[in-house]
Amino acid sequence: MTTDPSRHPGPTRRRVARALVLGLVLAATIPTVGGAASAYPRPGAPTDLGPHVTVFDPSMPIDQIQATLDATHARQVDNEMGTERYAYLFKPGTYGTPEQPLQIKVGYYTEVSGLGASPTDVVINGKVEVYNRCLADGGTGNCIALVNFWRTLSNLSINVNAAGQDGCRSSANFWAVSQAVSVRRVAVSGGTFSLMDYCTAGPHYASGGFIADSALPSVVNGSQQQWLTRNSEVAGWSNGVWNQVFSGVVGAPDDATFPDPPYTTLATTPLSREKPYLFVDPRGRYAVRVPAAARDTRGTSWAGGSAPGRTIPLSDFHVARPSDSVKTINRELARGKHLLLTPGVYDVDRNIHVRRPDTVVLGLGHATLTAVDGAIPLDVAGVPGVVVAGVTIDAGTTESPVLLRVGREHGRNASTPANPLTLSDVYFRVGGPHVGRVDTALQINADHVLIDHTWVWRGDHGVEGFTEGVNGDTDRWRTNTGRYGAVINGDDVTATGLFVEHFQRHNTVWNGERGTTVLYQNELPYDPPTQADWMNGDVEGWAGYKVGDHVRTHTLHGGGVYVFNQNNPSIHTENGFEVPETPGVRLRHIMTVNLSAGTIDHVVNGVGGPADTTRVGAPVYVTEYPAP
Repeated sequence: MTTDPSRHPGPTRRRVARALVLGLVLAATIPTVGGAASAYPRPGAPTDLGPHVTVFDPSMPIDQIQATLDATHARQVDNEMGTERYAYLFKPGTYGTPEQPLQIKVGYYTEVSGLGASPTDVVINGKVEVYNRCLADGGTGNCIALVNFWRTLSNLSINVNAAGQDGCRSSANFWAVSQAVSVRRVAVSGGTFSLMDYCTAGPHYASGGFIADSALPSVVNGSQQQWLTRNSEVAGWSNGVWNQVFSGVVGAPDDATFPDPPYTTLATTPLSREKPYLFVDPRGRYAVRVPAAARDTRGTSWAGGSAPGRTIPLSDFHVARPSDSVKTINRELARGKHLLLTPGVYDVDRNIHVRRPDTVVLGLGHATLTAVDGAIPLDVAGVPGVVVAGVTIDAGTTESPVLLRVGREHGRNASTPANPLTLSDVYFRVGGPHVGRVDTALQINADHVLIDHTWVWRGDHGVEGFTEGVNGDTDRWRTNTGRYGAVINGDDVTATGLFVEHFQRHNTVWNGERGTTVLYQNELPYDPPTQADWMNGDVEGWAGYKVGDHVRTHTLHGGGVYVFNQNNPSIHTENGFEVPETPGVRLRHIMTVNLSAGTIDHVVNGVGGPADTTRVGAPVYVTEYPAP
């Protein structure tokens, strides 16, 4: 288990630079208005879900529930690189009253989820919120959401009740987050849902996230740079900064005037499978619901009742603890068990093998697998129906070839179109809580795979002990090594929400045929020391999104590549995107943007002007490539 519990005090210049270039005129109508760990018991926690899972029952006193959640938020609100993980699960019923609402604040590595068969089975009268972190002036200034990572909200309803909050806080349910944060199967009523916290001193900047299978009121996007909303319903949507994508969303804004505003809208989602979720049946028995894959869908999966899928009793899972050995986990998987990873950090000193079709690997509370001695933490055979969801995978100090491998590079991979292998809310880190080294973070060799929301991150800040400034960033470049973020070798792979950042060669390489990406977000590495360190042969730099030269069919909807070469601002990258010039490879609504250092000379294949320091924060857009 990772032993360094240090807390990162705030974003380094990486996120500060992002904030500096976000001084943009927001088109949104934004309202203008004038501790210690708790000793409370974990009420109702089932022993088989581990010590960091708390299950609430609606009969419990609301002040006790509130105190338990407040105590964890106090521990986790600044614990960006810590090892603590928590899941708070709510049995079916109603929590909070008009006079005493339940107002939840969610910190790092915290999951808040309902245990109903439907999101309407658990009702929170109150709020579930994430606020800016204020990093200056004793916690009153430089208030941003740029590093509000790693938290989960799912499978419940929120009836917004702001009783007791001040005028600004009462104006919305605030969800001010960035990468590795998901909202799934959530219904919100009674107020606005804001993805920007405009109530603090500012500058209020935020850096993108993900919503799926949810029914929402009017949404204030505000300062969010990029965002994907998939298979949902929205009553309205205000503002877009650089890249806002809607796929299969009822009420989504029209994108006819792209890039003003910068919306990309797909009427239906080409391939989707909602994330598995834990629930309690009417007899009090725990089970996991695994939704089926679907094509060309729109709206939520639950509006008309239960969606197609299968139910697996919890007794069919090996409920793992961080103390479990990999030998034990592999033995249970080989016996035909599914795998439930309870919250915590797991040392993985040999590959965890998932070989049987239809196996489910489900993590609670951002359960984290950390590579030890160069192991591959998760090695999945290319078989139909495997689902990996809710898992974070960290590189270790000895280089691993891969952190998550799906299928073999050479050999038979038998996944199928009707039952694709699926990755949902799977996150990767190379560096951050400790030094990390890997060749390729995510490698997909199998055909018919769905990637539904991932953040593949080579850490640009952390607690590894590097000094600040140029020398420290050089140390990071030489020490926290990750060559490729995502390499897609399989055919017929779909990605909905692909976020990949800071790798030292191509961040994403797509070699398979008939690939589809719906929203791509990338930042090139901040820390190459010299141009010589950032060369692809004779080409200056490595494109952030590379489609293999042999590929004949590929589609991308809504993509952005950003540059901030803080270590050496003179560095150039020739193209943000690089694809073969063939009619079947089509990119729609793509852009590059400069974050105040370095230059991307072209958007794609020599097309599009430079994203340089003469236009900091102003994207260079290409509406379609190749041009019609």
